[in-house]
Amino acid sequence: MYPDYHLHTCFSGDCKTPLRDVIAAAKAKGMNEICITDHYDHDFPPGIAECSFDLDFDRYFSALQALKEELAPDFNLKIGIEQGLMRSTCEALSDFSSKYPCLDFIICSTHVVDGFDPYYPAYFEKWGEAGGYRRYFEEILYTVEHFSDYNVYGHLDYIVRYGPTKAENYRIHDYLDLFEAIFRRILDEGKGIEVNTGSLYRGMDFAHPHPDLLKLYKEMGGEIITFGSDSHDNVHVGYAFDEARELCRSLGFKYYCTFSKLQPEFHPL
Repeated sequence: MYPDYHLHTCFSGDCKTPLRDVIAAAKAKGMNEICITDHYDHDFPPGIAECSFDLDFDRYFSALQALKEELAPDFNLKIGIEQGLMRSTCEALSDFSSKYPCLDFIICSTHVVDGFDPYYPAYFEKWGEAGGYRRYFEEILYTVEHFSDYNVYGHLDYIVRYGPTKAENYRIHDYLDLFEAIFRRILDEGKGIEVNTGSLYRGMDFAHPHPDLLKLYKEMGGEIITFGSDSHDNVHVGYAFDEARELCRSLGFKYYCTFSKLQPEFHPL
């Protein structure tokens, strides 16, 4: 089983699953490596979510480091974080990794646009569906142009999960200009993207990003991919990774990546 590189535990404000339960679930599914990537959304706007997306770094990194040492060498626990970025926080977080040398991996994600979280209907009430999608992708482009302290960009078209008609009116070519620019910048910076299967157990019929976008990334020279379930429980760890692997192989990918001390390590698919 390929290692899961997008996992949440009780250190994330929106998750209650104990860290050891996630590790036990991974072991039960035949994994010998995972990366915990709990949420940190610096300056998340107050009042729009039912939980906090702050992270107690001292407790978090101490707990992970202790478990990492306890489980080695039979199980490789990697220390990661899902960094939620906004325009207002790109500069403030630009040297985050230098402050925490224990980090193995950073996911960069977009969760908030202009003070709105697309998880809530108010976002689409403001921009509409097509306009909301475009505004979200514009925000990702801004982020990759102004932030580079990460390894992979997370769930690139995650917003489609929450659109009024989901993917029914989602046309990739409508946003091709933005995605070409996003991928060009990601590639120029030596970064990668994740194949996020979390959408598959949330009612979607494709992982993020859409297969057409994954194909575009490959055609533009993309090689760095990780697999992540975006699990917030101990049930969906490694969800549909066989399906994700076959999709990547069909598009011409030869390798998937793991990370150690923020450096990619390539493994045959």
